[in-house]
Amino acid sequence: MIRFYNGLVLEPAGVTENEVWVDGSAICYVGPAKADMPAFEREIDLKGDLVMPGFKNAHTHSGMTFLRSAADDLPLQEWLEKQVFPNEAKLDGESLAAFVKVAFLEYLAGGCTACFDMYYFPDAFVQVAKDWGFRAIMCESLTFGDDPARVYDRYEKYNNMGPFVGFRLGFHAEYTNGLDTFKTVAEAARHFKAPVWCHNSETKKETEECVARHGVSPTRLFEDMGLYEYGGGGYHCVYFTPEDMDIFARHGCTAVINACSNGKLASGVFPLKLAMEKGVNLAVGTDGPASNNALDMFREMYLINLTAKLREGDAAAGDPALILNAAVSGGARAMGLADCDAIAVGKQADLTVIDMHRPNMRPVNNVVKNLVYSGNPSNVRMTMIAGVVRYENGQFFVGEDPEAVYRTAEKYTRKILG
Repeated sequence: MIRFYNGLVLEPAGVTENEVWVDGSAICYVGPAKADMPAFEREIDLKGDLVMPGFKNAHTHSGMTFLRSAADDLPLQEWLEKQVFPNEAKLDGESLAAFVKVAFLEYLAGGCTACFDMYYFPDAFVQVAKDWGFRAIMCESLTFGDDPARVYDRYEKYNNMGPFVGFRLGFHAEYTNGLDTFKTVAEAARHFKAPVWCHNSETKKETEECVARHGVSPTRLFEDMGLYEYGGGGYHCVYFTPEDMDIFARHGCTAVINACSNGKLASGVFPLKLAMEKGVNLAVGTDGPASNNALDMFREMYLINLTAKLREGDAAAGDPALILNAAVSGGARAMGLADCDAIAVGKQADLTVIDMHRPNMRPVNNVVKNLVYSGNPSNVRMTMIAGVVRYENGQFFVGEDPEAVYRTAEKYTRKILG
């Protein structure tokens, strides 16, 4: 057992001064110190630091680390067609694994315990997640030329591979697929009683062209095709109308906000106020390291709130507590990780410790607002997944030397990019 004491805890009801005990992979106690204490393998004196649920990166393309700072400053369609797609065609399983490892190190150093990933070479991706004990949920990435029927085999293969790997039905986007794909995925959703995910209304061009093709928005098209019978959601959702938000609310779908990527690609600003008014479930994602370029959930939370204020012309717009909840609990629920969403008895011990003694965290007037408006990865003291410490005080515990990981990734990057 591991004991965290003498600090703060971000619980569902708010910040407390309770202790947290971990037994195996799960949290076994949250409460005040007891007179009769069990034997602990390790006791961690927090010295006023904060224990909170780990961040859940609810939309990313981890393997895109090789394009970080190499595919920049272009609008989305040009960025995809000139920089991304041609270089992605040179990937293989070995290079993908090397690039994913770099992303996982960045997640751990930033307090992130799980990612919702859409990319290629799932076998290689799964192997890294299992070897490193990192929670990773994959989303199907069907595009033109792919056989939509593969979703059946992939769902059955990857969705029950143990505690660290999962799979969700989906496709890349409306503009990279046809109606036959949507029909097949809808049939699979009914067969498995499973949610469906995709990029949705990321740009004005994408949304307007869908209306020109089908007479309705992507969201309305997906509902009409029966894709949301068992929920799911969308990534970006920048150009959502009130009707789109109503559809998401009606089906319990989640909108994943990707503020940094949307800003860098000049795609637009997520309509946070409208989503809140409609009661839509929210989560937070970084998108990939080619379009962001960081995998920093602190920066995402900060920019989500700032862009909401700019969009509305109202300094009171945005809600730090709501966005923090979206970044930890909302993402967990979106990914199907309901037992990883909170610091509570019986939940998985997927948590991070925040150093409250850094200058950007002082004074402690409001812990939540400090995290959202002032926090950054340098505040992460520890990241634990399923009761195992994977990062602590600048050191990684993943079974590999980070410098060797970086060297391998650099080798493959030079091979692909020249």
